[in-house]
Amino acid sequence: MEQRTLKSSSGASITVLAPVGRLDITTAWQFRLKLQECISGKSPHVVVNLSQVNFIDSSGLTALVAGMRDADQVNGSFRICSVHPEAKLVFEVTMMDSVFDIYETEEEALAGSSDRVAG
Repeated sequence: MEQRTLKSSSGASITVLAPVGRLDITTAWQFRLKLQECISGKSPHVVVNLSQVNFIDSSGLTALVAGMRDADQVNGSFRICSVHPEAKLVFEVTMMDSVFDIYETEEEALAGSSDRVAG
């Protein structure tokens, strides 16, 4: 899983997580732990790039919901971007696309997370 930390022009840290492969019952718990670690330690502002995740099950969705809840509890932000076409259907069928802030590109998600982001 790729992890990067960026700074907005206001100095706020934004963590970008990019899991790879499947986000299912075998991998969701590790992803959930990584989200908790980032939100509680590095930054309450998280962007999850799903461009390399081709399968998400209910465990994966649960991890994402928990991450969103954790970020909300610390007045952070939680955005999803670049959802892989094969995974996008899961968000639509479960109507989770109306629950999450989902952006087409990482750049759009970063712009929505804060004012302006510098690498």
